[in-house]
Amino acid sequence: QVQLVESGGGLVQAGGSLRLSCAASGRTLSIYIMAWFRQAPGKEREFVGGISRNADGVYYADSVKGRFTISRDNAKNTGYLQMISLRPEDTAVYYCAAREGSTIVVSRFLYGYWGQGTQVTVSS
Repeated sequence: QVQLVESGGGLVQAGGSLRLSCAASGRTLSIYIMAWFRQAPGKEREFVGGISRNADGVYYADSVKGRFTISRDNAKNTGYLQMISLRPEDTAVYYCAAREGSTIVVSRFLYGYWGQGTQVTVSS
């Protein structure tokens, strides 16, 4: 099975940018659909976006479309979430997730592998 570790979180002012990374180990990342989720205090974990195994398909939640970009480098066994124009409402713990299969899905219950999360805080 694959292990996932996120990095790159931090504190940023509104309008700023951050890039999160998700490093995979144990198995090659290329066989998994990858996704990013986030969870704000008191809220459910929500889908941010996902990317197909060979990066030819990407899907975003409406709340981040045009501001966030998901990518992956299978040779480096790493996925990325580039975030620009950050808003205070983007404050959350961000998780990367992986699932076996061929389709990007928005339900967190269909992802079997998770990282530990990285905190992103956007100040106003």
